[in-house]
Amino acid sequence: MISRLNDPHYARWATQIRRTGGCLQPIHLRGHVEHIDPATGALLHRYSTRHEPDGILRVPCKTRRASRCPACAETYRADTYQLVRAGLVGGKGVPESVTAHPCLFVTLTAPSFGLVHARREKGGKVLPCHARRDASTCPHGRVMSCTARHGADETCLGEPLCPECYDYAGSVLFNALAPELWRRFTLALRRRLAKAAGLTLRELREQAVVSFAKVAEYQRRGVVHFHAVIRLDGPAGPTSPPPAWATADALADAVRHATSAVAVTAPAAGGELARVLRWGSQLDIRPITLGGELTDQAVAGYIAKYATKAAECVGTLDRRVSALEDLAALPLREHARRLIAECLRLGALEELADLRLIPWAHMLGFRGHFSTKSRRYSTTLGALREARADHMREEAITTGRLPLFDEDTILVISEWEYAGKGYSIGDAVLAAALTCTRLPDSGGGHE
Repeated sequence: MISRLNDPHYARWATQIRRTGGCLQPIHLRGHVEHIDPATGALLHRYSTRHEPDGILRVPCKTRRASRCPACAETYRADTYQLVRAGLVGGKGVPESVTAHPCLFVTLTAPSFGLVHARREKGGKVLPCHARRDASTCPHGRVMSCTARHGADETCLGEPLCPECYDYAGSVLFNALAPELWRRFTLALRRRLAKAAGLTLRELREQAVVSFAKVAEYQRRGVVHFHAVIRLDGPAGPTSPPPAWATADALADAVRHATSAVAVTAPAAGGELARVLRWGSQLDIRPITLGGELTDQAVAGYIAKYATKAAECVGTLDRRVSALEDLAALPLREHARRLIAECLRLGALEELADLRLIPWAHMLGFRGHFSTKSRRYSTTLGALREARADHMREEAITTGRLPLFDEDTILVISEWEYAGKGYSIGDAVLAAALTCTRLPDSGGGHE
């Protein structure tokens, strides 16, 4: 740390760190970029990391996971917020008239795989967890009742009342097949809308389009459920109004039907019969209104928040788990340990190889994208990043760090190579002071 502070290039190093925005694990790049006039062959501008501190350029890691890098995850969260909100109130290329289109906020849950400890509230009062007067005793000798009024941060939340009775295989398989269950839900939703309007699917596409943006959230019991914004548009998407029959009530009816109609079958494996997995019985459908109970800001903020989360609330790891590791030695909650062990067990079965349960054991079987959207819902994350890059380029030209030239007529030749990531221990302390961020949870050093 003292050597870095006394380095004559410290000011440039500090500038690099600030430009990463507080990234905890910046990527190190080595290389150069040249801007050449194709007509004359003249070199207009050249940048090389040769003259940078340590001969490298540090750039943000751009991860979406808040558990790995809060700073970069905040950028991802903000982009997701803008993306979702643009589909509700317009902006970013979406007309403001989209506010008149029928739009619902839908939550699809997982079925029960066994009783778990939960915090229940009613009217602001905390209720007993699972109070039963005539509670039965399970085959393992446990009374299936809990009269405790759990606090919000109690570690037992999400843990089964009887781990031996809990259906760990069903939980893991539901996570693995949840993306397919969602795909079938969207198909059934369109079929129901077409049938209710007396149309074929082809005729439906000529009159209305279903657009959505969704995010996956882990419950403490270790299964995912989906929050989705579902909107009805005209045939041209958000730029055209939907037909008169395409109302919020018609959309809500189609959501209820599709939720109960779809199922996915997990193949038989390991001596167990094939099992049919469906959505849970709890279904929440609420209209989104500008001045109502559920506003566009609340919905966009809610979805964006969970876009940066993973399975950390379950007590699992934020890295992949090898089948050769000793699970007992890992810092895991017992419930998460059993879920990971079940992933490893089922993943070794040939019949379930396509589910790739072993590589995704740390995610408890879920391998889908956390946040997705349909093509016509609104703008894209790529467009938002491109706009940010254009802004930074214009700023560099304005401040004289780049010459003014037409990017479309200039030949750009670049060559980059990966040179590591992260900080040494001393650099991490200085970087935290420069950007007012917390220190990494584990040791430094280049990886």
